[in-house]
Amino acid sequence: MTAYLQAAGLDHRFGGLHALRACSFDIEQGRITCLVGPNGAGKTTIFNAITGFLRPDEGHVTFRGRSLDGLRPQAIVHAGIARTFQNLRLFTELSALDNVMVALPRQFAEEPLGAIFRPLHARRSQTRRREDALRTLDHVGLADRARETVRNLSYGEQKLLSVARVLATGAELLLLDEPASGLSASALDAVMALLRRLQAEGKTLLVVEHNTRVVQQIADEVLFLHQGHLMARGSPQQIIADPALAEIYFGGAI
Repeated sequence: MTAYLQAAGLDHRFGGLHALRACSFDIEQGRITCLVGPNGAGKTTIFNAITGFLRPDEGHVTFRGRSLDGLRPQAIVHAGIARTFQNLRLFTELSALDNVMVALPRQFAEEPLGAIFRPLHARRSQTRRREDALRTLDHVGLADRARETVRNLSYGEQKLLSVARVLATGAELLLLDEPASGLSASALDAVMALLRRLQAEGKTLLVVEHNTRVVQQIADEVLFLHQGHLMARGSPQQIIADPALAEIYFGGAI
């Protein structure tokens, strides 16, 4: 049976730093998989390799049996994979609505020639895009903040907006880089509820996360990365209860 997403033998160096070491794993469709490990373990490098922001020195990535090797990030989004970033990468001087609209798949009517030769169709298409963006914002609980400039949103709201942007792409596999970091207790609960809801709606999630509470509550499976290779995989309970992994990750007992 073909793996949903498979990374096989990924290896990459940044000068003298061996960031990935023959790293191999696969994830199952419809599940939430958390990628954990100490700082410098290679988690973000894995995300970059999957999404085309980095070409590994060795190894391959396949999605639904199709090779992603050599594809640019936009082509990988079109293939059905979208990601967030630790630093969010939002357009802070634009509204939340505009941030989501720019993530929607483009159509002919949004191109210059489409606007010139079919202006009525272009206006209708723009209206549909705004409606789609509003529905996406409503889905993550930000409908009432749609016209607010992003720099005026709270950090928790900006985190939700970054999730809305990947949802707007229509991707089925979402790679979320620390979606719960830096959040208040109430914002944390909102993010965890959203991730579970997305799973129930058919999305597959690969999540980099450091918060063990979040990992325990959302993960179906955990991949433990250390020094660029997969050291262990299992349920959240198995990974967190392993004293050797706790020593690596936390320097002692949890």
